[in-house]
Amino acid sequence: MRARARDGNSPASLQGISEAILSVGDQGAAPAGLPVVEAWLDTALAVPWNTRTCRSFAGGAAAGAAHVLAQADRRCRRQRECAESHANAMLLGPAGIQERRDPRISLNLLAPQTRYPDHQHAPEETYLVLSPGQFLKPERDWFEPGGGGSFFVPPNAVHAMRAEEEPLFALRALRA
Repeated sequence: MRARARDGNSPASLQGISEAILSVGDQGAAPAGLPVVEAWLDTALAVPWNTRTCRSFAGGAAAGAAHVLAQADRRCRRQRECAESHANAMLLGPAGIQERRDPRISLNLLAPQTRYPDHQHAPEETYLVLSPGQFLKPERDWFEPGGGGSFFVPPNAVHAMRAEEEPLFALRALRA
């Protein structure tokens, strides 16, 4: 899968992640439903997939995304507003479908008019953006990578994301 890199670090990060996921982890958590998935996943998957990357990913995502996105972020299950507007489905990682420490790969779905708060963490992070949506990272104002776009967030950098008129759907990978 080839993504349009928005900065020079995305390709190397994606290559490292691709190599790391070749090892197999343990079976992970069982799914739990979220209102945002029921309300917005079909809309997010219905956006025009304008690159080969997005079209090939969307074929697989459409079949399994509802089940995968049911893997709710624990913090969001305790906060009704968050469950209504955001889902973080851990594919590979703690409490994910496959339990592992590194890399951590998840799908994120944000309802329209939702801003995921500024945050930071030690692992580097690379996004593969699968729908319209905006992102904020160091030394950049809000930007929209577009479907199939990717970008890199360095370790401990403050960053955020937001959906405007349409839901935001993105794959993200964190690597220590």
